[in-house]
Formats: sequence, C-alpha cells, structure tokens
Amino acid sequence: MLIFNKKTNTLEQTLYRYELQDVANPNLYREIFNYDEIPKCAFNHRRVPMFPADELWITDTTFRDGQQSREPYTVEQIVELYKMLHRLGGPRGLIRQCEFFLYSDRDKEAVYKCQELGYEYPEVTSWIRATKSDFQLAKDMGVRESGILVSCSDYHIFKKLNMTRKQALDHYLSIIKSAIEVGIKPRCHFEDITRADFYGFVVPFALELRRLSEDSGVPIKIRACDTMGYGVPYPGVALPRSVPGIIYGLRHYAGFPSELIEWHGHNDFYKAVANSTCAWLYGASAVNCSLLGIGERTGNTPLEAMVIEYAQIRGTTDGMDTTVVTEIAEYYEKVLGYEIPARTPFVGRSFNVTQAGIHADGLLKDEEIYNIFNTEKLLNRPVGVAINQTSGTAGIAHWINSFFKLTGDKRIDKRDEKVIRIKEWVDEQYKNGRVTSISDRELERVVRKLAPELYDMV
Repeated sequence: MLIFNKKTNTLEQTLYRYELQDVANPNLYREIFNYDEIPKCAFNHRRVPMFPADELWITDTTFRDGQQSREPYTVEQIVELYKMLHRLGGPRGLIRQCEFFLYSDRDKEAVYKCQELGYEYPEVTSWIRATKSDFQLAKDMGVRESGILVSCSDYHIFKKLNMTRKQALDHYLSIIKSAIEVGIKPRCHFEDITRADFYGFVVPFALELRRLSEDSGVPIKIRACDTMGYGVPYPGVALPRSVPGIIYGLRHYAGFPSELIEWHGHNDFYKAVANSTCAWLYGASAVNCSLLGIGERTGNTPLEAMVIEYAQIRGTTDGMDTTVVTEIAEYYEKVLGYEIPARTPFVGRSFNVTQAGIHADGLLKDEEIYNIFNTEKLLNRPVGVAINQTSGTAGIAHWINSFFKLTGDKRIDKRDEKVIRIKEWVDEQYKNGRVTSISDRELERVVRKLAPELYDMV
C-alpha cells in the first residue's frame, strides 16, 4: 500500500508489518556486547532521514531518577527547585513535565505542594509501581500521567523477568490496560532499548500500544530509555545502538507521532547530550533530563545542557530564562551542599574562567575573543580569570576589573602601577615553590594590602 506523506511530499510504502519474534533463546548481541570487552560500535551504513518535530521540549526526572543516586530532597527543596524549573522553562513551558515518586509521605507532600502553586508547566507526572492500587493512588492525587516500566531487551526479559517475549508483551499490555481503566495516561518506559531486538520485539510491542491507544482513545507515550548509555548518535550506525534508527523506527514503522516519543539517556559513554540532541533531530519531541545530570551511575542528560542545545538548534531560547541555570547551580552548592566540579559546562565555577596569560590578554581587549557567548547576559556569569604564574599583568588587570566591577573610565589597564605591584607579589609566590592558582579571597586580601586605593574607586 502506498500513502502520500505530507511531511516529505513523497509516496511511501506502508507494507512494513513487524510481528513479534518469540524466540526460544535471548538475543544478547554478543558480537557487540561481549562483557569482557568494551562494547563495539557497528555500522551498516543505512541512513535514515532527519526530521525534527514541529515542537521540541524538555521533561525532568530530577525528583525520580535524580533521587536514586543521592540523598532524598526535602519537600522544601523540591518545591524551590520546581519553582526554578518553572521560571527556566519560560511562558511556553519548554520544561514541560516533572516526574515524581509517590511512595512515601514526603513524596506525596512534595507533589501536593507543587500542585498548589497552580503552574501549567512543568506538569506533575508520576512514577509508580505497576499495580492497579498505585494507579488509583496517582489518580486520587490528581496526576494525569504516570510512567510504567516495560523492559524491552532480552537481558531483562529472559534474565531478570524469566519470561519469554510473548509473556512479557502480554504482561505489559495487561498493566497498561489497567492504567487506562483507572484513568491514567500511560508513559511506557522502554527500558534498555539500546540492547533490545528492535524489529523482533520493540516495533511489534509499539504497534500493539498504538492499536490500544486507537481503541481506547487514550494517548500512550513511549519513553525510549538508553538505560546503560549504549546509544550512538552517528549516521549509519547499526541497531540496536543507533539513536537515529530507534527514533526513526518508532515513527516510521510503529507509527508513533513525535509528540508521543521521548528520549531518556544516560552518560556512561559520555554521549548523553549528543544522543538527546540526536533524538530531537530525528523526530522525538521530548528529551528527559535531570538537573546537573545527577542520576543513576554516571547520570542522566543534564537539563541545563539541553536548554543550551535547544537554543543552538532552534536559534532562539523561545522565552526560557537561562539565567535561572546559575541560580540552580548556586542553590545546589550553597543550600544542598552539592559540590559541582569546577569545570562543568555552564554551571561549574570555572567554566568561563581562563588561566592562560595570553588568553587573559585577549579577554582584556575583547572578552568575545575567548568567551563562548555573553555568559554575563545569558547566565548571569561574568567571564573570569584565574591568577597563576602564567596570568601576567593582563590576567591580573582583568581579574581586578571583573572582581570590582570596574567599567568605562574606571577600568584598570595592565600597565597600571597597582597591577605591577600585585604582579610582583604573584611572581614571588611561584618563585618560592607555589603550584596552585590563587583564590579570589586571597587576591582580595593582597589588593587591600598593596592597592587599597582600588576600594576608593569602587
């Protein structure tokens, strides 16, 4: 059968019908996933078209997956972070949903407190045990959508659940039907999709879900979970690791629209951000993230990274308040006591701080030379310079101007005698064997001693 696809303006075949392959033995892709070796990245050079969705958005799992790898947040902390996510997402709600546990009294109180704020976005959704009583709990709490775990690789089906593929599929469908009967919209977490038999299980299961959605009139989402971070974004990579292949296949072969496809990535192989962006580019509307990437093992896709990615691929922030990213980072460090590695992009203390003297000289002339973008405007983070043995007078002058917020005629030149005095002190430090950079607090004490007139200028 042929249909005319209005998106591609071409005739396309729709004869691809994939049936469940109920195999006797699990397909563990041992040529790719030999446990005693680093996983292999195989190519078949099959390219699929790149079709970003009309709308892209971010969903958050800070209070679900993010809480599985750290001490639980208090109710007050969850509410404060939820407020910041609301502001960060802007008036269009580009931070579309937040996922919550519903297990403990603390979890439930946090949900109620966030719901009481009355925000349209982020929508409060849940993650619960796949039982009818828990679905009813979510319904009673006013939650409209809930995540349901439907592991899809043979590693999970055969080794963890001790089921066949047919048994697993039937079991999953009965759970999802129970959720629909209670009045909950299911979000199906296709766990370990990057080790799953895509055409032998994933697509046939997705087709069953689509039929169930059509029969019930209830939208069913698929969250494609790269549970172990095995996903690869490169064109021409073979399944099961191909992110383009997975997203394209869910759309083209299973018939799921972009708005019902969500990517959930992990960072085990440093590909969480690239894979999430790839999922957007190949047709998923949503990418699931956590603040600062905090999550299981190496973590999830950092939400703040995808805020910046959105602006890069769309050419606009669409109303997101990117300065909230810095507020979130400060909240984690000052209130939660979480130490962010200093060189973490966008949120680390040193992410826009240069140490090389030649770079500092460039920054003094024009910060655009060595700063990735206007971090002061977009993140409320002025560019900085760390002072060490290579910083030179240019670095010290830049530090003074930045630290004391000197602008216009008040800015200090690198040839100023005050800078020279401080430079002599810095040189003496390293002449005596120092190897570490000089902290802001230490430099401020030196300025008070050697150049107190700077305080009169301020």
